[in-house]
Amino acid sequence: MDIEDFMLTCPSKKFLGVECLGCGAQRAIVLVFEGKFSEAFHMYPAVYTLLLFFFTLGLSFIDKKRKYTNVLLGLIVINLVIAIVSYIYKHF
Repeated sequence: MDIEDFMLTCPSKKFLGVECLGCGAQRAIVLVFEGKFSEAFHMYPAVYTLLLFFFTLGLSFIDKKRKYTNVLLGLIVINLVIAIVSYIYKHF
């Protein structure tokens, strides 16, 4: 068994034949954990900011004394911008 056997398929790509903004994120995260950093970036350019977002989100649940809302909102905006720009670059 391989980790790729457990990955979710993109409903947009499966039913409509069109990739969404998140297509490639799962595989890119797996590539990061395998140590293939440049391949992960080429697969999904927002992978590193996405991992930073999830790390900060987890930290916000552990550290209740500090407010992480501004950092999380900033990371969301950065991720969206990177995902939209890379989607446009890839398809047009």
